[in-house]
Amino acid sequence: MPERSRVEAFVAIVESGDHVKAIRDFYHEDASMQEPGKEPRRGRDVLVAHEQAALDRLQNMHTHPARAVLVDGDNVVIHWVFDATNREGVTRRLEELAYQHWQGDRIIEERFFYDTASSFTIVEK
Repeated sequence: MPERSRVEAFVAIVESGDHVKAIRDFYHEDASMQEPGKEPRRGRDVLVAHEQAALDRLQNMHTHPARAVLVDGDNVVIHWVFDATNREGVTRRLEELAYQHWQGDRIIEERFFYDTASSFTIVEK
């Protein structure tokens, strides 16, 4: 079970925009991530490579402060809002809930639940 301070440290790194460091520092070596309707990706190295590739396709990714962080034993739910700017300069907002299962002080399993309607929202700068 993670300490609340450990979860808060994870949230702070994600909010800083260093998503790859968050995976390296907070995910178990055998961790999995699962997008809605897709098979899970498995293994921290795979997760790091996937995240870096996703970020490399963007011009910018802005992570808003977490809207809610719920900790219940080994289970954590975080409400995230991201603004992703593509290479053409179009920024789209995505809201997600990340459901995490922690093993000790590391995430072993994570599933994402998206507000798919929000992914069509273009953010004006």
